[in-house]
Amino acid sequence: QVQLVESGGGLVQAGGSLRLSCAASGRRFSTYAMGWFRQAPGKEREFVASVSRSGGTTYYGDSVKGRFTISRDNAKNTVYLQMNSLKPDDTAVYYCAADSTNRVISRESNYWGQGTQVTVSS
Repeated sequence: QVQLVESGGGLVQAGGSLRLSCAASGRRFSTYAMGWFRQAPGKEREFVASVSRSGGTTYYGDSVKGRFTISRDNAKNTVYLQMNSLKPDDTAVYYCAADSTNRVISRESNYWGQGTQVTVSS
């Protein structure tokens, strides 16, 4: 069982930056693929980024490529999402996810956090 707790969300102006963190409980953090999804009001949950177990491979959704960076620190059981050049369209609840089976997180991933709100004002 893995418990995920996100932090770092908030209100920022367009063009600004935020860094989200996701702290995971348990001893097997390094065996999970980790990543982020987001969901805006009235929209489906959207893939943002994923990082492999070692941190050596990353994947990004098309809408965030070149602006967001995902990383992980297995010693701290934490995954990060650095978000730069934020746009109003990035406004959403951001969810951390962990997957014990696949190399990339998906909507079917095992574990989910409660989410953290990111609001980008124009």
